[in-house]
Amino acid sequence: MKGKWAAGIPPRNFTWVVKDHLAVSERPGGFAPNHRRVRRQEEIIWLRVQGFHRVVSLLPSPHNLAAYDEVELAWSHFPLAPGGDARDLLDELYRSLQGWLGAGERLLVHQEELGDRVMGVVAGFLLWSKRLPAGPQAVAVVERLVGHQMGPSGRDLVAQAATLLGSGG
Repeated sequence: MKGKWAAGIPPRNFTWVVKDHLAVSERPGGFAPNHRRVRRQEEIIWLRVQGFHRVVSLLPSPHNLAAYDEVELAWSHFPLAPGGDARDLLDELYRSLQGWLGAGERLLVHQEELGDRVMGVVAGFLLWSKRLPAGPQAVAVVERLVGHQMGPSGRDLVAQAATLLGSGG
């Protein structure tokens, strides 16, 4: 591969949450009916070129994990089911994120699309890790970074993360 394609292309809706350390996007290759294998390959190449160490998938299914293996890009899978109590998963995820970030890893967190669930997870992490002092502030920061409002399912995840406070950073 030569020229501009050798560097790949960034995943759609790519956004830094913690500059140069923690980012979010939609699933590399696009979501469900719009998913394209070639685009997925180009976006994974971009992640490698940009120095990402790990992809954290919140998809309920194992989609894309084999593609990360093919290019030897580490991945972790935390299947976030729609709705319900996610505190156990969030506790494990946040402890893992904290450890990876502490080890200097550059991380991308994704789900099918960059929507309420991913926004709620990362806002909850900012609260849990004490990077931000309160849930409303974490929600506002993530909304500003992503460029749209967080809905009820994302806010519910932030509220669940708030019950885990005292565990983080």
